[in-house]
Amino acid sequence: MRPNLITVFGGTGFLGRATVHELLNAGHPVRIASRRPGLPASLQDHARLEHCRADIRDDADVARAVEGARGVVNAVSLYVEQRDLRFTTIHVEGAARLARAAHKAGLERVIQISGIGADSRSPSPYIRARAEGEAAVLREYPNAVIVRPSVLFGPGDAFVRNLAGLAPLPVIPLFGFGSTRLQPVHVTDIARAIARLCADEPPTQHTFELGGPDILTYRQVVTLVLSHLGRKRPMLPVPFTVWHALATLGALLPNPPLTRDQLYLMQRDNVASATLGTFHDLGITPHSLVESLPDCLSTS
Repeated sequence: MRPNLITVFGGTGFLGRATVHELLNAGHPVRIASRRPGLPASLQDHARLEHCRADIRDDADVARAVEGARGVVNAVSLYVEQRDLRFTTIHVEGAARLARAAHKAGLERVIQISGIGADSRSPSPYIRARAEGEAAVLREYPNAVIVRPSVLFGPGDAFVRNLAGLAPLPVIPLFGFGSTRLQPVHVTDIARAIARLCADEPPTQHTFELGGPDILTYRQVVTLVLSHLGRKRPMLPVPFTVWHALATLGALLPNPPLTRDQLYLMQRDNVASATLGTFHDLGITPHSLVESLPDCLSTS
């Protein structure tokens, strides 16, 4: 057993990579557990880093990945279902399997990454699975910590990059009137929060909703991105019923550009609750989207 070893499932993804970096910076040995072999180029040849090939759908893989660890972070995510990958399989059954293995192995800390807006009553299978996954984890490991980020941004993200990709259009279509409120959060800030939650002192709260310092409407975010790109474009409100029809047609494609699950997320404000754990509770001052846009757009 390596003291303070943290296993990160999904450690090669956008949030996972940032989390691994912050855990290493905090002095933890880290084991990345992922289905695909190999490590990201930025993480290769690090003395305190190891890789374990593991599928969260497999009991033996999961048990091997948490063996000897002090804690585990579940950053595995699935945004579009495929033939052999379903939301329930990954976000509910896989999350429960990981929490169960952690409990059996006697791990001190289990951190489940979910998302603001997780709701078991949602018409979206993705949003329902997120909420059901939280409940499944807590049944298997009652002291697990749930982390719900708002929409993530940072260098190489999908959020800002996709908005920048709209700039060449003569007219920018909006989701509804663009009035949905968002609280974009920097991926590094979420990773720092996870590292703090893996520290020796256990957290006093067990559910954290984490958003950045700016609460902006979708229209305001689009305006900010266009302004940084030096573009002025008219914006066209498009009813959500139209978007849902387009997403239904797009679902026939191998890699749909927009899903109905994403639309359901955009139909509700994505803002952190003040009654749950916050960045303030962790001693973290989050980055502003407004101040961070130049770095994000330089890599878009």
